[in-house]
Amino acid sequence: MNKIVRSEPAQLRHFDIIVADGFVLSELAAITDAIRISNRVSAMKIFSWSFHSVIGGMITSPSGLAVETSRIPDRPSADAVFVIGNVNPRYGEQSVARTVSRYRVAGARVYLLAEAATRYIAETGNSNAYTTHWENYQLIRETIDDDGIDLSLAREGRGVVTCAGMGATLDVVLSLIGELATAAVRSTVADVMLHQRVRDLSSLQPYSRAVITDTGDEIVNRSIQLMQTHIEDPLWIKDIVESLGISSRLLERRFAQTLNTSPHVYYRRIRLIAAKNLLLNSAMTIQEVAIACGFNSGFAAVFKKQFGLTPAAMRRGSRDKLFGETS
Repeated sequence: MNKIVRSEPAQLRHFDIIVADGFVLSELAAITDAIRISNRVSAMKIFSWSFHSVIGGMITSPSGLAVETSRIPDRPSADAVFVIGNVNPRYGEQSVARTVSRYRVAGARVYLLAEAATRYIAETGNSNAYTTHWENYQLIRETIDDDGIDLSLAREGRGVVTCAGMGATLDVVLSLIGELATAAVRSTVADVMLHQRVRDLSSLQPYSRAVITDTGDEIVNRSIQLMQTHIEDPLWIKDIVESLGISSRLLERRFAQTLNTSPHVYYRRIRLIAAKNLLLNSAMTIQEVAIACGFNSGFAAVFKKQFGLTPAAMRRGSRDKLFGETS
């Protein structure tokens, strides 16, 4: 039986949730489920929400599910607004800054998730105070040439909270629930959702250019960190071993034992994955993508060997699958 938390919040709090075509369903579900469960475990309605979009009407996610929305209000009255990410890191060229300004003037707390955060960073031209999903990191570097982003789960700067989205969305919402309701409500909602703990929002994303998933081998971890921070200007393996103060033979052996591959092959795979992300999520030319990922020649051939398609074919195919398969 779910625990009932007796809570007496000062007032009913309302959240606006803004979506665009191709919105990330898991992010929307994390927000609505957390606040819905908050009402249930509190035995009273402490939160309400409504869906909005730029044009209003039915807005569809890549999974085929849709929500009915009203237009973004000219004079918002919400306590907080969540702008959910979508399948386009440029957020469909849809301005986020205007929406942010509108809600900030109204005194609302603003939360930008993943691609919405990426779009806002591009519009403001400064990543020092913000974060976004790690997949969008290189796109930001190519757009504004700024390495200030730290890729934490969420970060507040200048009155706006930017968030990596996806699984980090629930951490953000639970933190907000703890502030607006009580810590007891927050922990009970986390328990109901089987969320083991609310992560500190300054925690680095599990995979990013700033931190890697632990391989269990410190030498491998440190070498991969060097690889991830040198995508455009790849290091020679001899430079990596010199930096780590080890021999090439030792590095080869550790990679073989830990990842069943060689440092060279692993490094090339990292750069190809970065290239694939740029191909699918940016307007850069194929040549620009190749250069940005350290391939001065032979890019198409190694890309096809890794992914089974040439860069041009993959980009063409992504246009048709932008909003997902329906069958």
